[in-house]
Parts: sequence; C-alpha cells; structure tokens
Amino acid sequence: MILYGKSWSRRELEARVGKIEQIAGIKRFKGIEGNETGVEQIQVRTGAGLTYYVTPSKGLDISLAEFHGVPISWQSPNGDAHSALYDAADNGWLRTASGGLLMTCGLMQVGSSGKDDGESLGLHGRIHHTIAKQVAAVSSWSDDEMDMNISGELEETSIFGGCLRLSRQISSRLGKNEIFIQDEVRNMGFQRCPHMILYHFNFGFPLLSEETEIHFKDTYVQARENGNSIHGYKEWHAPDANYQERVYYHELQGEPEVQIINHHFPFHNGDAKVQATLQWSSDTLPKLVQWKMPGAGTHVLGIEPANCHVEGRHKEREQGTLVFLEPGETVKYSLRLLLI
Repeated sequence: MILYGKSWSRRELEARVGKIEQIAGIKRFKGIEGNETGVEQIQVRTGAGLTYYVTPSKGLDISLAEFHGVPISWQSPNGDAHSALYDAADNGWLRTASGGLLMTCGLMQVGSSGKDDGESLGLHGRIHHTIAKQVAAVSSWSDDEMDMNISGELEETSIFGGCLRLSRQISSRLGKNEIFIQDEVRNMGFQRCPHMILYHFNFGFPLLSEETEIHFKDTYVQARENGNSIHGYKEWHAPDANYQERVYYHELQGEPEVQIINHHFPFHNGDAKVQATLQWSSDTLPKLVQWKMPGAGTHVLGIEPANCHVEGRHKEREQGTLVFLEPGETVKYSLRLLLI
C-alpha cells in the first residue's frame, strides 16, 4: 500500500504501531446528550486524511466528513437527531434531517410531500430516519491492503403496503481517500411496488467558498422552476440570508461525474487545491438533481444522483416516470466519492 508518500507492507506498518487503529480503522460511538441520545455512529479513518461517520441509527447514512481534519460536508442545525423524533407528515422531515455528507431519500417517496394513490406522503420519504439492522463494521487484510467495510440492512414496510429492503455496504481502503457505496434494493413483497431513491450528498464550508468551481461532466441543465435562469449554477457565493433555494435538473449525456474544486482549501499549514469527485452508474441512477443553497446557516450544495425528480411520487406517476419493482425484483446502485 501507499501511505505517507511511501510503499509499505502490512508487517512494516505493524512493526511501527501497537495497533493499526493508530493509523486508520473503525470505531463505534453512541450519543449521550440531547436529541442525539442513543444515536450510534461508526467512525472511519483511512489514514490518508479522510475521516467520516456512518450512522446506523439514521439510514446507515454518512454524517460529518473531514479531510485532514477540515470539514467538507454540511451539518444541519438538527444535528444527528434520533430517528424516534421523526415526524413523517408533510415537511416534518426538515426537523430531524441531519445533513452530513449523505442523506438517502426514498425508498417509496422522494421530494415534495403530497398524496398518491390514496396515501399521504411526507417530504423525501422515510429511509433516512430508519434504523439499520444486521450492522457489521469490519477491517480486514488482503495481503498488504486493509479494507474497512460497513454493511447493514434497512426495511420500509407496511401491512397491505410495500415491502422494500435496502442492503448497503460502505467501504474505504487504508491509504486512499475514497468512499464506495454499494446498495441493493429488493422488493420483498408480492405486489409491484413504487420505488424512488435519491442520494442527497451535502457539501459545505470550507470546501465551498466564493472561489469554488463546480464542474458537471456531459450534462444538459435546466431549472426546476419554469422561468428561472440557469445562470450561476456552476458558481458559489458568500452566505446570503435572503437567498432563495434553486433546484436544477441535469440530463446526463454520458457516464456522470461532478467535480467540486477549491484551489485554496484551508489546511492547517496553509492552503492548497482540493478536489472532490462524485461518480455513479447512470444505468440505475439516470437523473441528477442539484440543490443550490448558499444561504446563511443553510449554506450547502446538494449533488443528488437519483432515479426520479423531486416533485413527489404523485408527479412521477402523472408523468409516467414512476419506477416500480416487481415482486422479488432487485436493483443495484453504485457510487464513488474521491478526494485529492
């Protein structure tokens, strides 16, 4: 493996530490205060500068992410509020959504609250507020490479309703600043079931500054609201308390990639260029939603690969774009975040 600018064998590293977690590894925590009481987090340190916290208590999503001790993600004012506090009605999701590097939206509803097929649906669905089960957090060696893997399952079910299971694996490798997300959703029921999913990545200060560049590879972009200009969708701004959120839809022309580049990222010993690159498979995530919100407090860029837009399930059904899974059918999703 390559670490600290040199090539090392496993035994060479082990000879220099009492425990490999001195350099990198996995550690589990539990919150003991306020609305985070009882919330479990799993810290992953790659040893190359990337640290992030996976939250089994909230969708097996990713909360705070840091690069060399400096945050790259946006945290909401709610903190990592426990899922027991979640209100599924209307826009109650906004009171307990954590922000963080990743919030998964779905599995049967994404976007605006409303009614569909006689069912009341809240904003962005339930999966971000679902507690994972069969959670495993394992570091394992293969020759001279150490992988850190977190896996678990989440279910969204209802009597006389849908029954979807999300199996998730999040992995990183010692010495590399990458996160891989491998998901599989299966219809465990015996009726076809609507399936909507959106990966709500949230980037924040100080990765985002007035000089930050945002590059979209091979996309055609339009504003969600008719009449809104797309001017400035690749730019960032200083916080503005009066800024009104903007949402853009990107039509993918090839294999998707989004780069967020800050040429003056503030490391502790000076600034340097940092680039965050998000990639995913367009086979199952053919849409990209961009949420631009350089507000005061809510100062966040959302990059959101999805199989739908964000007007809600009723709108997808009206447009004939609602995705369904047949009984027993599975669909797989693959995403990669790289920091250099």
